[in-house]
Order: sequence, then C-alpha cells, then structure tokens
Amino acid sequence: MKVDGKKKYLIALAVIIILSVGIYFYIDNNKEINEISYRTFNEFVEKGEVKEVYLNESPKISGKLHDGTEFITDNPRIENFKEKLLLANVDVIETVRGGIVGQILPMVFMLSGIFVIAYLIKNGTKQAEKEMANMANVEAETSLSKRITFKDIAGNEEAKESLKELVDFIKEPEKYAKYGARMPRGVLLYGPPGTGKTLLAKALATEAEVPFYAVSGSDFIQVYAGLGASRIRKLFKKAKEAGKSVIFIDEIDALGKARKGTNSNSGSEEGDRTLNALLTEMSGFKENEGIIVLAATNRIDTLDEALLRPGRFDRQIEIGLPDVNARLAILKLHGKDKPLAEDIDLREVARETVYFSGAMLENLLNEAAMIAARNKDSKITVDHINKAYLKVLVGEEKKDRSSISKEDKEITAYHEAGHALVAKRVDKNNKVAKVSIIPSTKGMGGFSLNIPPDRMYQTKKDIENNIKIALGGRAAEEIIFGAEYITTGASSDLKKATEMAISMLGSYGMDKDLGLVSYDVIVNNNLTTDSKLVERVKELLNAFYEEVKKILLQNKEYLHALAHKLILEESINEEEINRILYME
Repeated sequence: MKVDGKKKYLIALAVIIILSVGIYFYIDNNKEINEISYRTFNEFVEKGEVKEVYLNESPKISGKLHDGTEFITDNPRIENFKEKLLLANVDVIETVRGGIVGQILPMVFMLSGIFVIAYLIKNGTKQAEKEMANMANVEAETSLSKRITFKDIAGNEEAKESLKELVDFIKEPEKYAKYGARMPRGVLLYGPPGTGKTLLAKALATEAEVPFYAVSGSDFIQVYAGLGASRIRKLFKKAKEAGKSVIFIDEIDALGKARKGTNSNSGSEEGDRTLNALLTEMSGFKENEGIIVLAATNRIDTLDEALLRPGRFDRQIEIGLPDVNARLAILKLHGKDKPLAEDIDLREVARETVYFSGAMLENLLNEAAMIAARNKDSKITVDHINKAYLKVLVGEEKKDRSSISKEDKEITAYHEAGHALVAKRVDKNNKVAKVSIIPSTKGMGGFSLNIPPDRMYQTKKDIENNIKIALGGRAAEEIIFGAEYITTGASSDLKKATEMAISMLGSYGMDKDLGLVSYDVIVNNNLTTDSKLVERVKELLNAFYEEVKKILLQNKEYLHALAHKLILEESINEEEINRILYME
C-alpha cells in the first residue's frame, strides 16, 4: 500500500500521541511511591498532613501529603471511609487507577506505537528502494524536439567550427576509420557562465540528429552510497543502447574535482567512486561507434588530471566572453523578433556592453522589452535599453528616497565623483557612461559606471588603473571630510581592489619582489606560504592610495564641480562629465 504525504504526517502524529500517552502511563504506573501501613496513614490523617487520596476498587489506595510525598496503603473497604476523609479536610478523588484498564492501557498504547513504527520503517524501505531505482534512471532529451541549431547561436565561431567537425564524425564515423582516425571520446567546453556552452551541446545533437542525454554533475552527488556510480553506468548503458548519441554533463566540476592524496582530508570516497566510474566508462567506448561525451565547466583548473588526458576529454574548447562583433551578432539574433525602434544602434549597444556574456545580452533586450510593455509603448526605444542596461548592472532605482539625509547625499556625491574623476585622469580612453547617487534595489547608495576599452588581454597598467579607480571613492571622502569621517561605503571597492592586487601579484606574476611564482599553485598543492604576498599587497594598495589622493588634490576643483552637479541632478552622463573636465 502506498502512503501519500498527507497520510504520512497523520500516521507520524498518531505515533507521537500513542507513544507519549503510553510512556506517560508507564512512567506514572512505575514511578517510586512510598508504601505505608494503614495505621501510619490514619496518624497522618489525624495530624492533617494528608492532602488528597485516590479512591478505587483495587486492594490499594494512593495519595499525596501536603509536602508533596506520594504514598500507597491498604484499602480498608469500610463504610463512611470517604466521609471520614472529607471531614479531615482531605480531597477525595475517585478513579479507576490500578484497575485492569489502568494496567492494560499503557501496554496497548506502546504495542500500537511499535506496530505503527514497524509499518513505517517497512514502507519507508520500499519507498527508498523505489527512489534509488528512479534516481539511477536518466531519460533522454530528444534534440529534434528543441530544434536548436548552430544558426540559432551567435558568436563563438571558432567553437562552432570545431563542433561542426564532430557532427561529421558522428554521422559518418566509417569515413574517418578508413584513415585510422579515432573520433574524440570527449569534448570539454570551458569558460565563464552564460557564454552558451549548453546551447552548443544541444546544437551538436540537433545537427547530428541523435538522442541528447543531458545531466548535471550535481545529479551524481547523492546521499545513497554507490548511487552516483550507478547513475553513471546506467547513463552510458542507455547511450550505447541508443547507438549514436550525445551525452552532455553540465557543471562536471561537481563530480570531477581533482582527487587529493591519501593523507588529505578533503574529498570523499563516494565522490571518488563516481569519478572512477566516469573514467572507466569513457575508456570503455568502442572506437568510432558514434557516441560522444560533452562536458561543461566554469572551473577547468579544479578538474582531475585523469579527465583531461587524451582518450578521455580529447578536446578542450574555450567558450569565452564575446567580442564586440560577437556581441553585435548576439544582439541582432535576440532582437530580430522584437519591435526595435529605427534609431537604435545595436553596434553602439555592443560597444557599451564590454564583458557581457550572451545570456546577459539576451537578458538586456528582454528587460528592455518588459519596460516597453509595462509603459504600453509601441516600440522598444533607446531609453528602454538604457534603463534595462542600468537595471541589469546595478538594479532598479529606489522610488522612495525621502529617508536619505542631506549629509549622506553629499558623501555619496563626492564618493562617486572620486571614482569618475580618477577613471578619466588615469586613462582618457576610459568611458564613464553614467554616474548616479540614486540608491538601487541591489543595496548600492550610488554608482559610477566605467566602461574600459574592449581588449583581449589586460596589461599590468590596466590592472593598476582599475585598482586606482576602485580606491577613488574612499580617497575623495578622506580629502573632503577628513580621515575621521570616512564611511563604510567603500567596502565593496576595497574588496575589488584587494582581489585585483592579489591576482596581479599572486596569479599573473607582475611583481619584481615576488617574481614569477604563481601562489594559486602553491595553495592548491597545500604548500605553506609566508605572509610576503599579503605584505606586498598591503604596500601596493597603500602606494596606489597615496597616488589617487594626489590626483584628486591636483583636480580638487573638478571634484567639487562633479559632486555639486550630482547633488543637483542626481545622475550625469559622459557628455556632462567631459564638459566639466575638458570644457567641451
């Protein structure tokens, strides 16, 4: 018999009640009570020390003295016994305690509770077995039903070309077998979130017209021992039964993390079993049978080396953030079915969305469409896109700003003006699209939107400039209001500056004193590190902070001008900033 959720709760409640009552009766019947003689009982009655007596038909009666002592004595079974007690100011309570019912009832309750618990355990075991069987099954997603092709994916042209070759491999493996070529057993797609790794995997299956088995790495991390490995085996068994197919494992780092040494406490035996099962299955493929494993991860550096060797994931394809041309193609793709106004320049939008992923660009146009629909406008305009742009990056503007004091508004204005001024002074090519002191729903008191030049790599100078820009807000506060009145508003700025400094020195080897050592490798191998990196980061940040203060002091009149403009208008764009700084 199957027990639904509601019945389970009712049964559990009944068990609790039955056990509680049974335990109460059991304890109450078996607690230690002083047995006294009937003569002693009479003496207590005459002295007025008896508080209450429980009368029943059993050979014994019980009661309680005024000091709380409980007793039991012989039942005299004489006439007028009750009146005698009442005249002596004793409370008389007639009960059935000690009778047959009182003896049997606790046992009935306890046996009932044991029966119900046994039933639930038996039923729960069956349910667990069914759940384990269901969890071990992996259903195929038919790629033909989705119809996502490479034409539906903009950008990532190099990745698409590499995957298109695999389509030919899957469709005609015999052609490559003639030349002794082996089809790659696995392809690893790696890169930042939202860049289209899952879409590319679906497109591969669609183009090859084969079943698509999509799972996530976390699906194999289960509470039941051995279930992860069982799911791996069933997944590959189904793929082999289907013949040519594509297996896609998203977030493979959840199950494929690098295994540590035997002396390490990290990792788990269950995780190792699951990873070993995956490695074994990938090695057990027959060559050129048309099955290919795709995997995606944001953290390729955490994967086990055995996964990355040839014969497992033979190809590793980086799916990076789109460049300006790819962003334009993505915007055109997602904008083709939307009523965009004629004056919208998507190329300009592409230029202003540096470091946006494909998912973020799609979200940008979707938010713009929602704003236009909310306003009941006939078309999506530049204003809608600008509002969506700010919403995606910093959240929506707070409507109620009455609680913001004049002092807080002034502090925010100088803080954000400091960021904008430093950004323009360290590199004239930096674009400061907008500066605002309007609080947002993401908890920001204001923001300075700096758009760096669109480059493939960051130079050491770029990173140093970005650190200085991050420190500009705190430096402006100190210069204008004094060191004793700096605020907590720079907490996120200091976090960013510290992260950039650590990366510059510890990951990129851009420091003469620390040399070319990568501290990431040292930490990942559990090697001890001294505080030299921390001290060097501290020295660097302090030096940059002093430079930033010099820049602001030399441009103090511009700092005042920008802050006053912000106090008056609450937000200013790049044209107004350039007009103040360069008299344009």
